[in-house]
Amino acid sequence: MILCRVVGDVVSTIKNAHLRGRKLLLVQPVELDTETPRGDELIAVDHAQAGEGDLVLVNKEGGGARMLLDDKKIPVQAVIVAVVDDLDIMDEEK
Repeated sequence: MILCRVVGDVVSTIKNAHLRGRKLLLVQPVELDTETPRGDELIAVDHAQAGEGDLVLVNKEGGGARMLLDDKKIPVQAVIVAVVDDLDIMDEEK
């Protein structure tokens, strides 16, 4: 799982039949402690009713994504599985 920020929608007039009816969002991985962007953005299927600006957990593993979406042939690597309401990071120095 990776922590990401939803930065936009992906709109497609033509898509794979297995993706019909599924919302695609553009997500930016962020640092766990500061939420600053890191790495490249990716496209994820929304399975948690997320929206632009939301902090989300993304399962970035194709087999798990296909299992979660109950479709063995869906061409997906990343799925938004949760919208994060709050994040509390334990300070290791204490």
